[in-house]
Amino acid sequence: MLNFLDDNVWRALLWNRHSFSERAVSWFEQASDEQCFFCRFTKITVLRLLTAERVMGTEAQSMAQAWNGWDRVWTDDRLKFLPGPDDLEREFRLHSRSHSPSPKVWADAYLLAFAAVTGLQLVTFDRAIKPLGGSVLQL
Repeated sequence: MLNFLDDNVWRALLWNRHSFSERAVSWFEQASDEQCFFCRFTKITVLRLLTAERVMGTEAQSMAQAWNGWDRVWTDDRLKFLPGPDDLEREFRLHSRSHSPSPKVWADAYLLAFAAVTGLQLVTFDRAIKPLGGSVLQL
């Protein structure tokens, strides 16, 4: 299986105090023969969240600490970076056509579009994403 991990799954893998860390690590270990992908958007989001006091509280990391954590995970051969595909815009627009103000849907729409265009399964904890369609594994 080819997996595209949501930023919260990445954060749970990098921070053992995340509420879903055990679930993420268990899934990751069981998926030992599967590839896991990230894009620039998920990478930046994870690094930003790891350094945000509002998210991490007293365990907010420095930028250097966040990079060190990322570098430790990056040594796993199953992890790969994917640049944004050329035809992402059309799919992104299809997933972001809500007729109401929806600031939280933008990121979900982007992740779903990225997964759809690249043929990957989006792996997430977010229950709100699955009803939006696409290939989604909710942990």
